Amino acid sequence: MKEINIADIIEKKRHEKGLTQEDLAKYIGVSKASVSKWETGQSYPDITFLPQLATLFNISIDELMGYKPKMSREDIRKLYLKLSADFASKPFDEVLESCRDITKKYFSCFPLLFQIGALLVNNSTVSGDREKMLSVIAEAKELFIRVKNESDDAELVQLALNMEAVCALMMGNPNEVIELLEGTKRKIISTEALLASAYQMTGKLQEAKSVLQVSIYQYLVSIFGALTDYLLLCADIPEQFEKTYKRANDIAEAFDLRNLHPAVLMKFYIIAAQGYMMLGNKERALEILEEYANLATGNIYPLELKGDDYFYLLDKWIEELDLGSAMPRSEKIIRRSMADGVINNPAFAALADEIRFRMVVEKLKNNCREN
Repeated sequence: MKEINIADIIEKKRHEKGLTQEDLAKYIGVSKASVSKWETGQSYPDITFLPQLATLFNISIDELMGYKPKMSREDIRKLYLKLSADFASKPFDEVLESCRDITKKYFSCFPLLFQIGALLVNNSTVSGDREKMLSVIAEAKELFIRVKNESDDAELVQLALNMEAVCALMMGNPNEVIELLEGTKRKIISTEALLASAYQMTGKLQEAKSVLQVSIYQYLVSIFGALTDYLLLCADIPEQFEKTYKRANDIAEAFDLRNLHPAVLMKFYIIAAQGYMMLGNKERALEILEEYANLATGNIYPLELKGDDYFYLLDKWIEELDLGSAMPRSEKIIRRSMADGVINNPAFAALADEIRFRMVVEKLKNNCREN
């Protein structure tokens, strides 16, 4: 965090100009003692002197004051990860207040506001109270709306619009989501293939491979997520449900999602188990929940974005992401949510007396305690 630092700026710029304190004092029309106090931080220049000083040093008034209303990407990342860890270890209201203080201080730093909004959404359930959770989501939604309306970064604006819709859905307002997103449908235009071809034509084979690996990885995660969401909608047509499950499972095995991206596989298992419960197939639901528990308690930690022996050119792209390889929630909260997804899921209430289900629950509870 950067505070107003006009004292150091005046001294530094005065030296760069080759001026003495007396020279500066004469130019502004004050005493040498006044300039000395400015540079030692004992007092600040009168506000009417700021334009003169900024003009003399050929800088903006913000630069003169040393005030930085924006944070670097790296600072935002560090702050996000710190606050994410705080949500897992400190009182919820205390961390929430810290988030509010930061947004007030950097209200014009739109990348930061977006990440604070995402942080609030990702940790809203930690509050332990539904009314408070909805209030926090509404607070995050206002941040996304500000980013959408005020930022000049087209990509960030689109992301903010999507997160505004996420908040509306979490708040139980589906019609608002439809109103926000229905007119934003776009044709799929892949620039990656063009860029890769251009790299190849200029002899940059490694860059071409990297572009396409990143593209394949992103589309893989996207299509697997869509298949997972579609799966539950198919529970009213058993045949379609089985087809969708098989195709998604084939993709998971083909790309080794168990090791590449276990988090997306976890959601798939939960949805599949819920679907089989809706179809009245308890045995299949239990089998999948056992797979879920084995994965959740397996060697997947620390959870992070990463490549593998197929996606071996992702490192640079991952490093350039807002959070780098880190997950949007702390590992402690992730493990807890993995357990809650089964233990507190009403879809599995009918399994409460099953020995196999109780073993799954105990395994997940122990996984929470290990962290």
